Amino acid sequence: MRFGWRAISGPALTAATLLLMMPLDRVITLPSPAPLFICIVALAGTMSGVASAMITAAAAVIGAALLFLNQHGVAYAAADLIRLGLLAATAALTAAITGLMRERLLGTFAAERRSHAPAARLSAALDQVDIGIVLLDAETRAEFINRAFRDYFAVPDEIADGKPPFIALMYHGRDTGAFELPEDELGIFIAQRMEMVRTGDATPINIALRTGEVLRFVCTALPDGGRMLSYTPVTDLVRHTDAPARADYYRSLRDPTGRKLIRYLRVAE
Repeated sequence: MRFGWRAISGPALTAATLLLMMPLDRVITLPSPAPLFICIVALAGTMSGVASAMITAAAAVIGAALLFLNQHGVAYAAADLIRLGLLAATAALTAAITGLMRERLLGTFAAERRSHAPAARLSAALDQVDIGIVLLDAETRAEFINRAFRDYFAVPDEIADGKPPFIALMYHGRDTGAFELPEDELGIFIAQRMEMVRTGDATPINIALRTGEVLRFVCTALPDGGRMLSYTPVTDLVRHTDAPARADYYRSLRDPTGRKLIRYLRVAE
């Protein structure tokens, strides 16, 4: 037991209660102090653990004995002894239960901190890379969006931290003019991306941004039904053949399955 205000609060509160009750008991008849002492024992157990609660319980029993002695003189009545025994048993049980519950809760909190520490370090590390990373749950809501993705698509922190659905991120990119595409091509483009995410299609796709950057988009299906989306900057690799690649890219957007993809897009909305 660490010595501090938490550790001494239970015994000190018990002593203060006893010192207040003894003079009052000479003037008026007070009810049994047992419930109040049990509450103080429980408070000590939750604040400082088993050791402090047991000391408080012992102080409560001694205090109750002194109070009964103050009421009846040098002799204890049989009823007083019974009440002292019940108080001792109840106080000890309360001290053990509350103290052990506190230790268990502290152990649970410590285990959660240890389990979350690697996730926090991984999140901080992913914020340092230039690859955009988005983790989606099984319902395509973004559970994690790293700093690179937020910068590429100008996603404010309040939106990114609100676990938006992936389609909302696509519409945000459309509304901010992030994509280097004609407006009449954006609907099919978004539908294609939603279809890839829905099916877990891992085919790499190059996405040209109006800033001049090119990102290679890859969707990876996760075992829990979620998706990991990566946006790798490949500007230097593709810009030297930009003109023919762009022609193929636009032609692929005009495939005859465009109407089917639009239907998927409406469902996603």
